[in-house]
Amino acid sequence: MPDIGGLSLSVDRRAIDDTLAEFCATELDGVEPRVADAIRYSLLGGGKRLRAMLLTAAYEAVGGAADCRVLAAAVEVIHAYSLVHDDLPCMDDDDLRRGRPTTHRAFGVAVATRAGYLLVPVAAQVLAEAAAGLGLGAAGLGRLAATLFQAGGIEGMVGGQWLDLEAEGRLLDLSELMTVHRGKTGALIRAACTLGGLAGPADARTVEALGRFGEEIGLAFQIADDVLDATGTSAELGKTAGRDEALAKSTYVRVLGVEGARAEAERLAGRAVDHLVRAGVPSSSLGALAEYIVTRSS
Repeated sequence: MPDIGGLSLSVDRRAIDDTLAEFCATELDGVEPRVADAIRYSLLGGGKRLRAMLLTAAYEAVGGAADCRVLAAAVEVIHAYSLVHDDLPCMDDDDLRRGRPTTHRAFGVAVATRAGYLLVPVAAQVLAEAAAGLGLGAAGLGRLAATLFQAGGIEGMVGGQWLDLEAEGRLLDLSELMTVHRGKTGALIRAACTLGGLAGPADARTVEALGRFGEEIGLAFQIADDVLDATGTSAELGKTAGRDEALAKSTYVRVLGVEGARAEAERLAGRAVDHLVRAGVPSSSLGALAEYIVTRSS
C-alpha cells in the first residue's frame, strides 16, 4: 500500500496486524480450539486497516504522542466481528472476503457465529488495555467504551445492517440509503475518528469536528465500495464482485449512476475535510486518507 500524507500504510498496517497477533496469542486461552482458530482467521486475514489508520491520524492530529496502536486494534476487532456476521448465510451469504473463503465457509456457520460474538468481549479487553496504556483512567475508558460499543450496536452497525436487510428487493431513495449506511458502514468509521480525539485527549469542539469528518468519510467509503462492486472483479476486490446486484440491494450506483456516485464520494470527502479546517484541526494526514478512500481500486 502507498505512502499517504506522511503515513506509510504498509508499515501502519503491519503494526496493527502484529498487535492483533499478540492479543490472539494471549487472550484466547480457554476458548474452544476450533472457535479460537476462527477468531484468529477473522482477525489476522489482512485487510486495509483503514479504521485503525484513521484513528491513528486523528490521534496525532490532536497532538497525541503515545503509541495508540492497541486502541486502533480494538476498532479492528469490532470491524472483524461485523464482517464475520455480515457474511453469514442469514445475512449476505458471501463466500469470499479479503481474497479467501469467508469465516463460515472455512469453519462452518455455527463456529463462525460464535467467533463473531466472542470478538466483542475480546474488543472490550483490548480497549481496556489501550486505555490503561494511554493513562486515560476509568473515566477515559468509559468514554472510549461508550463510543466504540454504541457504534457497534443497534444505534450503529447492527441497526444499519437490519435496515440493509429490510431494504433488499426495493429501491431506496438517496436519503433512505444514507440512513442505512450512516449506521452499517459509517458508524464505526466515525467512532474511529472520535476515539482518536478522545484519546488525545482533545477538547469537545475538536472531538466533534473529528466525528463529523468521520461521518462524511464513512458515507464516502460506502459509495466508493458500491462503485467498486459494480465496476471491479472479484480478484481485484478480494471479495465477490457484483454481490449488491445479486442481492437486489439499493446502492449509490443504482441511485446516482457510476459517475454520479464517484462525484458524490468526492463531494463528501471535501466536506469531511472542511469540518476539520473550520475547527482548526490539522488535516494533512486525514485529508490524504479521505482522498485515498474515494479513489482506491480495492
